[in-house]
Amino acid sequence: MHPNEKASQLFATGYSCSQSLLVSRAAEFGLSTETALKVSAAFGGGLGREGEICGAVSGALMVIGLANGQTTPEDKTAKERTYQLTRQLIAEFTRRKGSIRCCDLLGCQIGTPDGLRQAQEQNLFKTVCPGLVAEASEILTGMLDEN
Repeated sequence: MHPNEKASQLFATGYSCSQSLLVSRAAEFGLSTETALKVSAAFGGGLGREGEICGAVSGALMVIGLANGQTTPEDKTAKERTYQLTRQLIAEFTRRKGSIRCCDLLGCQIGTPDGLRQAQEQNLFKTVCPGLVAEASEILTGMLDEN
């Protein structure tokens, strides 16, 4: 199964946006599903449902780190490459969706009881978030294919 399809499927089965992105590609980097789920668990809902950086973006950035991140303090090339790709992913996601902030993307602040209730009543997690997961995964795939 293609990672884009896997990310969408994982989200549809109940995993968070961040988990769906990281788990969809974890095996490529020798990361177990269980570890990927745990590492990415706190990033859903814009950092623990704070409405900040979209979890799909956070999960995609975790994959960029796995693919390119530095492993020694001296590896400045890997560090700069990772930062460059991070900025590229953020810019492209923002170009396509208008923001990387969960609250902007959903149109409500899910970190508050009223905002969360609004998101649930409007079914935003089932109508908006699947598209965000798909978009982040598509952007990530394009970037990984280029490198």
